[in-house]
Amino acid sequence: QVALVESGGGLVQAGLSLRLACAASGRAVSASAMGWFRQAPGKEREFVAGLSWSGVKTYYSESVKGRFTISRDNAKNTVYLQMNSLKPEDTAVYHCAAGSSRHTIVIVPGGYEHWGQGTQVTVSS
Repeated sequence: QVALVESGGGLVQAGLSLRLACAASGRAVSASAMGWFRQAPGKEREFVAGLSWSGVKTYYSESVKGRFTISRDNAKNTVYLQMNSLKPEDTAVYHCAAGSSRHTIVIVPGGYEHWGQGTQVTVSS
């Protein structure tokens, strides 16, 4: 049984930073490509960032490129999302997900097997 648990969300002012964490159990994060998605009220779940199993390959949506950084710590079996220069439009529930592939970063939700419950990020203007 794979479980993913996100933490680190909260309420911050625009321009500030947050770091989200995704702790995995039941499978090593290094066994899968990992992704972060977000979903705002009334909108579809959208891809934010992805990381291959090796950590060598990363991919970001255009809306967060240059501001967000995805990384992982194998020793802690945890994936992180460092979010800098936050904007009000970044407000959403953020979910981490474990992919079915080790190497391929998929940007659609259907490419992921396991999901966390999500953590709320609210950015005030």
